[in-house]
Amino acid sequence: MIFDPVYFLFIGPPLLLGLFAQWRVKSTFASMSEVPARMSGAQAARQMLDSAGLNQVGIEQVPGHLSDHYDPGAKMLRLSSDVYGGRNMAALGVACHEAGHAFQDAKSYAPLIFRNMAVPAANFGSSIGGTLALVGLIFQFKPLLLVGIILFAGVVLFQVINLPVEFDASRRARRHLVEANLISANEEQFVAKVLNAAALTYVAGTLQAIMTLAYYIFRFMGDRR
Repeated sequence: MIFDPVYFLFIGPPLLLGLFAQWRVKSTFASMSEVPARMSGAQAARQMLDSAGLNQVGIEQVPGHLSDHYDPGAKMLRLSSDVYGGRNMAALGVACHEAGHAFQDAKSYAPLIFRNMAVPAANFGSSIGGTLALVGLIFQFKPLLLVGIILFAGVVLFQVINLPVEFDASRRARRHLVEANLISANEEQFVAKVLNAAALTYVAGTLQAIMTLAYYIFRFMGDRR
């Protein structure tokens, strides 16, 4: 079952899209890092947060490449060194995207709330659901496969809910950068390239989860016949 060619028919296209998306993010970030900006990513994010009265949200530098994220529990933006101190369009785009998540948190943005609620199910489904489904396939034990399908559905739910959250954060970042005159209208295209490349990774991840679930369901229904 591990080498089932049907599996690769389902998962192959989104997997290739995911590899392309990862390459595009890295190459776009590198190229847009060459386009200078008037301030660092941390400074731009700080200004964006302060403009919305989010002075309580902190910003700290963390190790890693593109390890940037917003921690809603700690009310903290954690930016990689390239983004935190980078004075370029790539750094501004990524930093303000993460600040956009802080905006969502402060506004109780509904998709963000649902996404956070789905995190435990997604984590459990990713680690346990896929394993149970695979074991159920190998041993042709349909009840175990069904349990794996149900648990893995939590991963798909999380990925689907995550799309509007990420798109909205990017929209907020681009709008603020222009309206606050941190970049010119002509420079928005550079920030958009970085954020659009990142968006492709979210789309690829969602498609991969959906097609994996579809494969499990296909095998379950096929085995029933």
